[in-house]
Amino acid sequence: MDVEAEDLASAIDALDARHPGFRDRLLDEKGDLRQFVNVYLNDEDVRLGSGLQARVGAKDEISIVPAVAGGS
Repeated sequence: MDVEAEDLASAIDALDARHPGFRDRLLDEKGDLRQFVNVYLNDEDVRLGSGLQARVGAKDEISIVPAVAGGS
């Protein structure tokens, strides 16, 4: 879906405005990305860059991928 935002944190806020509770699924009580949620900006892991302060533009793509583990 399309959102207008200057940075990743603002994009998450915009999504939360449309879908209340969305932010709480991604961020912990300190406002950091939850451990088992991976967020990519144009295929780059945001944790390895500017994090939630990463600038986003009109052509950028944000991917939110829950980590999957387990099994036997």
